[in-house]
Amino acid sequence: MEPILTINNLTKKFGFLTAVNDLSFTINKGNVYGILGPNGSGKSTTLGIVLNVVNKTSGNFKWFNGTVDTHDALKKVGAIIERPNFYPYMTAAQNLKLVCKIKGVDYAKIDEKLEVVNLLDRKDHKFSTYSLGMKQRLAIASALLNDPEILILDEPTNGLDPQGIHQIRQIIKEIANQGTTILLASHLLDEVEKVCSHVVVLRKGVKLYSGRVDEMISSHGFFELKCDKQEHLLEYLKSNPDFGTIKVENDLITAFLNEPMDAVTFNKLMFEKGMVLSHLVKRKESLEEQFLQLTDKL
Repeated sequence: MEPILTINNLTKKFGFLTAVNDLSFTINKGNVYGILGPNGSGKSTTLGIVLNVVNKTSGNFKWFNGTVDTHDALKKVGAIIERPNFYPYMTAAQNLKLVCKIKGVDYAKIDEKLEVVNLLDRKDHKFSTYSLGMKQRLAIASALLNDPEILILDEPTNGLDPQGIHQIRQIIKEIANQGTTILLASHLLDEVEKVCSHVVVLRKGVKLYSGRVDEMISSHGFFELKCDKQEHLLEYLKSNPDFGTIKVENDLITAFLNEPMDAVTFNKLMFEKGMVLSHLVKRKESLEEQFLQLTDKL
């Protein structure tokens, strides 16, 4: 895989606060990466460092395998890390013309990128008449004008209504399908699960997981159980290495599997041990459950 961005042992301290703590991961070409974590986990700080708007404390990063310096590399990057800042009294096309002048891009790109974000029919409307979702889509069009190899988005659906969220996510998928690598920061598990192929999970600046989304949620799942001999069942589950985390809520036992096991096998095993289950359901872990298990460890 061809690396676009490599981060090695990156640390950023603001006084006594460590916002990013010894962070390392690699972004390879052609994937959609999500940096996932709650507010204050270091997502925006990490993006700020690699975009040269925040100074690192220690560690390093390199763009495009170190073949170009950061200044030149950023010419191949499109980024939105703050709210769109366009002139309200100018039209979408006029605003993008200014961006083209700054980036040295041909005006012919304007219609092409407005079409990508479904705003071509509104190109002569003033920015002040745009909804929040349309403003965000215009910002994406602006970031795409220089045909970047990677598009960086910080909380791209923040504050949008459900329709606006859906539109932005569809646009991100379409851009990725055209071969552009995408790196987005989000606190929304649903967003990462639906949009991203890879995820880096952060909490308090520390990396908890880095890898494919489907591998993160490809655990062996869990059983939801009820039994008239609940204490005996709990004792068995806790002593059995096939099971990991055991949770009890009201009368429902949730037992996470360390090894593959189907419901029929488990039901038969319990019957042989004199325990009759009144409730047995096997479920697959969601990204949310995996995320909660990861963050519970800190």
